[in-house]
Amino acid sequence: MKDNQTFYSRLPTSGLPLHKLLGEEQLFEPLPADWHVIVVDVEDSTLAVEQGLHHDVNFIATGSIIAVSNKVKEYYELANIPYFFGGDGATFLVPAFLLETLLDILDNYRRHVKRQFGLVLRVGGLAVAEVYQQGVQLKIAKLKLNNYLVIPVILGNGLKYTETLIKARFTAKEDHNKEILPVNLEGMNCRWNEIAPPSKEEKILCLLVSCSDEERQAQVYHEVVIAIDRIFGKLDGRQPISAKRLKLSLRIANFRREMYGKLGRYDFTYILRNWLLTFGGRYYFKWFEEGKGYLKKVRQLSSTLMLDGNINSVIAGTDDQIAALITVLDKLEKAGDLIYGAHITYSSIMSCYVLDYKDNHVHFVDGTEGGYTTAAKMFKAKLAQENI
Repeated sequence: MKDNQTFYSRLPTSGLPLHKLLGEEQLFEPLPADWHVIVVDVEDSTLAVEQGLHHDVNFIATGSIIAVSNKVKEYYELANIPYFFGGDGATFLVPAFLLETLLDILDNYRRHVKRQFGLVLRVGGLAVAEVYQQGVQLKIAKLKLNNYLVIPVILGNGLKYTETLIKARFTAKEDHNKEILPVNLEGMNCRWNEIAPPSKEEKILCLLVSCSDEERQAQVYHEVVIAIDRIFGKLDGRQPISAKRLKLSLRIANFRREMYGKLGRYDFTYILRNWLLTFGGRYYFKWFEEGKGYLKKVRQLSSTLMLDGNINSVIAGTDDQIAALITVLDKLEKAGDLIYGAHITYSSIMSCYVLDYKDNHVHFVDGTEGGYTTAAKMFKAKLAQENI
């Protein structure tokens, strides 16, 4: 039981290309039954996006990851946990000894979000043992995408099952008298303008692909990844983030959002200090070696591909490339192999977790105009039609 605390840290890291990893199911291990799944999700995120609150939704989702990560740092010798960013929420896989601590942090964060942003954050956890009792699979591998970034890869419907169950069970608590503790969002940094694709001919595709047949899931995703690689090129070639397109934003609204997210109150000195630091950052990233090195690594440390039982990806490509992939997905969808949602937009947005400007930073990428949330809207409409 105690050894399971370090399960993810001890999990071998594969250097295979993703499509080959998906063809080697024996490299995936079942998540220990005594681990737990924690799901965080902005309720009615589609409506919030339609009301122009996409940046708030994205900020809140990123903040949940940072609040958890800042706590887990205290236990690095005991545990390293995988997580998944979803644009309007996040999912964490955690050993039992961290469960209550992280749920307390996220419940406090939930109340903080309600007070500062007026949005409801659904938070809940489920034991992996309960997932297995329903006959649902939850297998995991670790994949090295490049020299800096390693991601978890999930096969099975375990996370999808858990998310559905937690959303259905969640009831918003009115804790008017409960004190909201300070939220540790150290390293939270969302100061980039919307990011245009690497070339003028390209657009941004936010993609959600789901195969519910656990017996065929790996093979179907193998085919989809092969098609994406063939049409758009390897991961680095279809990366929506490029250093030349990164421009720091000096919009006061961004600093206000960050201020209320971190401090929970108005502080003019916070806005002024960080505005000045960001203004100076334009020269730091342009003229200083450490700043230029940071920009080069942003591309490799950007999270644009996620497999949590679905395929989620943000891709830069031309109209012809996007149309070619949609043709492939339509064919697979018509054959009953999968259901997909897609959102095509003009640029991407990026939120950041920066502990230093050398190697200790990671970047969460989504598309504008709702990104993953809008793609999920299309997906859910198709799913509802299928279930009629």
